[in-house]
Amino acid sequence: MKIFLDTADLSEIRRAADANLIDGITTNPSLVAKVAGDRDPKDLYLEICETVKGPVSAEVIGTDRNTMVVEGKKLAALHDNIVVKLPLTEDGLKA
Repeated sequence: MKIFLDTADLSEIRRAADANLIDGITTNPSLVAKVAGDRDPKDLYLEICETVKGPVSAEVIGTDRNTMVVEGKKLAALHDNIVVKLPLTEDGLKA
């Protein structure tokens, strides 16, 4: 079994990672927006990836196939730990 913390809050992530309680992180655009403030979300994802040894999910915002593919490739290029999350829609499945 693997345990993933669903947050983008770095203090929560650090606390759980320091205690060896988690295997990775799941996020979504609304969680990232809550904590990013004026920061570029990419910088937040990078900091999360540097804090956690395991997978870090990063969800696309686009709703059409082509936009999801472009966004997903950009997210995946940020760090080896990034796992791209797509919505379970027809376009998401095609992407």
